[in-house]
Amino acid sequence: MFDYDLPEARIAKKPASEREEAKLMVLDRKNGQIEHKKVTDLKDIFVEGDVIVLNNTKVFPARLHANKEKTGAMIEVFLLRELDKKNRIWDVLVDPARKIRIGNKLFFGEKDELIAEVIDNTTSRGRTLRFLFDGTHEEFKQVITSLGETPIPKHLNREATPQDTERYQTVYAKHEGAVAAPTAGLHFSKLLMKHLELIGVNFAETTLHVGLGTFNPIMVEDLSKHRMESESIKIPEKAAQQINIGKANNKRICAVGTTVMRTLESSISTKNETLPFEGWTNLFIFPPHSFKIANCMLTNFHLPQSALMMQVAAFAGLDLLQKAYKEAIKKKYNFHTYGDAMLIL
Repeated sequence: MFDYDLPEARIAKKPASEREEAKLMVLDRKNGQIEHKKVTDLKDIFVEGDVIVLNNTKVFPARLHANKEKTGAMIEVFLLRELDKKNRIWDVLVDPARKIRIGNKLFFGEKDELIAEVIDNTTSRGRTLRFLFDGTHEEFKQVITSLGETPIPKHLNREATPQDTERYQTVYAKHEGAVAAPTAGLHFSKLLMKHLELIGVNFAETTLHVGLGTFNPIMVEDLSKHRMESESIKIPEKAAQQINIGKANNKRICAVGTTVMRTLESSISTKNETLPFEGWTNLFIFPPHSFKIANCMLTNFHLPQSALMMQVAAFAGLDLLQKAYKEAIKKKYNFHTYGDAMLIL
């Protein structure tokens, strides 16, 4: 149902030369029409009073490499979540996992700047590490930052570059905590945002710290049985007010990406207004779903059978989305992380 034939050549391996120069497909849910524009044309689509809702999470350099004690085997360690700030305890993924057992020590950096001990198994690939570090938490994070790499997706089949450090991050990123970028937001440049602000468009900032659970494959036929991993979200009072005022005035409320849409759908009043909230969400959106807040969505083109595609299908309608994806492949749009954008009205 959510499958389609995606040529390998259509999966972008690097970002567009300029953020706002990516292609933009505009999809009208009312009449099924498809238009072809560029992201920079967003300034001709939105009007005064419209609200664009952003996810201001910041990606941290979550991919590290370590050597296993005694054998020296190279191990990739992907930081997922800090469990205990005081004791430096983290949930991580390790690769290859078969070589790592409880009690093993891992050494990071050419001069062993950081040492970690495996204290628990969490999944077949997951481990819990205790980092052995005597300095302050700020000093610890500085070491992590210096040793870590920008966690670009594995499907790019290349190492992260200095360009990725900048481009795998939104220009409005503020609050560190994501291990993957909210990719729809990568299309906004500071210049485009300034143009939109001058028109009178309001930017409402929310936060969802993207985890790898967003990209877990769907392993069940009954989608209601799929379980998303919980992710930390925040809807500040100011953002809730901006959204609710825009909604009351029948303006466009545009969710930039699937992370924003899940955030907005996770905290709704009985009057279908956005409620300020700080906590966790494991909401999985799939068809059919009645959206309560956003009436507009900016998103990338997603991989077949992914949870992200399912959420977009719930908003656009599966038949229209499949038509749009077929058109996108024909017109040589780029898909996935560094791909082009779709605006669903």
